[in-house]
Amino acid sequence: MTDRKTELAANLAKVEERITAACAAAGRDREEVTLIVVTKTHPASDVRILSELGVRHVAENRDQEAAPKAAACADLPLKWHFVGQLQTNKVRSVVGYADVVQSVDRSRLVTALSKEAVRTGREVGCLLQVALDAGASGRGDRGGVAPGGIEELAGLVADAPGLRLDGLMTVAPLTGEYAGREQAAFERLMDLSTDLRRAHPAATMVSAGMSADLEQAVAAGATHVRIGTAVLGVRPRLG
Repeated sequence: MTDRKTELAANLAKVEERITAACAAAGRDREEVTLIVVTKTHPASDVRILSELGVRHVAENRDQEAAPKAAACADLPLKWHFVGQLQTNKVRSVVGYADVVQSVDRSRLVTALSKEAVRTGREVGCLLQVALDAGASGRGDRGGVAPGGIEELAGLVADAPGLRLDGLMTVAPLTGEYAGREQAAFERLMDLSTDLRRAHPAATMVSAGMSADLEQAVAAGATHVRIGTAVLGVRPRLG
């Protein structure tokens, strides 16, 4: 086993222990939580090692990095998640490899994703990114739709050809009433998920929690956690 594979295996084991303990503390089955490893800024060779170690879900946030990496790993049994803010001019590329786009936050993006999914004959899963720090603009500092906009946007996704409404995603806010209150933020997302599932019962996915706050996300009820640094180590600086 290479040094890097040994390192990643050890890190994965530690993250697995954390998720298992968090599930036990919350009275949940371990199988209820899916680990997504965020591989941004790390090389395709790391993705290959992760696949060898049993990882099946990986995430990227920049298309210019993700597209060649996904192409280099196209032979692997992976599900690719796009988690970054997505501009419409990148949609054609992203739909080429992403199985799930977790950052859907506006109608124009829904239209673009639907058009490209239909053109390529793919079905793309969509999570609505919820901005719990949304101000008067209706959007958060890092993108996302305000809670009050979820119902309308969900309807657009559900009705869009080539798209599948899978659920909700959020990032713990750095500002506003939920700043520093990660568990409260994730509990609010779960309440919003409950509301969404009344109209869209299949939209059961709740993506929340990262390396620093996965325990709070699991406690709140998240179905997917997005872990980067705790698995891969400190990210290299991009040039």
